[in-house]
Amino acid sequence: MKLIAQNKSASFEYFIEEKFEAGIVLEGSEVKSLRKNNCSLNDSFCFVRKGEVTLKNMHIAVYDKSGAFNTRDSRRDRRLLLHKAEISKIVGKVNEKGYTLVPLRVYFEKSLVKVEVALCRGKHTYDKKRTLKEKDIARDKDRQIKEYL
Repeated sequence: MKLIAQNKSASFEYFIEEKFEAGIVLEGSEVKSLRKNNCSLNDSFCFVRKGEVTLKNMHIAVYDKSGAFNTRDSRRDRRLLLHKAEISKIVGKVNEKGYTLVPLRVYFEKSLVKVEVALCRGKHTYDKKRTLKEKDIARDKDRQIKEYL
């Protein structure tokens, strides 16, 4: 498994409840651009419409050696491939208040491009502060152990 891009802010902004692995519909030049790690998940999100899960706002840079006819938008909507049972489970949770579908990372599984999406619940500011505090405490603890040894 080769990691292409990761959404680092997702674990800070949301409580991750459940993860799903999905395929993604891409063009050939987009896959070549992904092989060069030209991808960003910043500000990207997923939504369900007409029984299909769509990834919106994921940036894949235009492949520089593609022809002049390939002038697709780098932030276009991309369809995610999930089983119907998974989609119905996601729809049931997203319709509840506070749940959203967030892409966590994009990676190669053998020769296929996969996207890990997660059902998430939003954090409040006090939850975020607690997360930062726990992170600082763990870092200080590791520092003290390293100095002791």
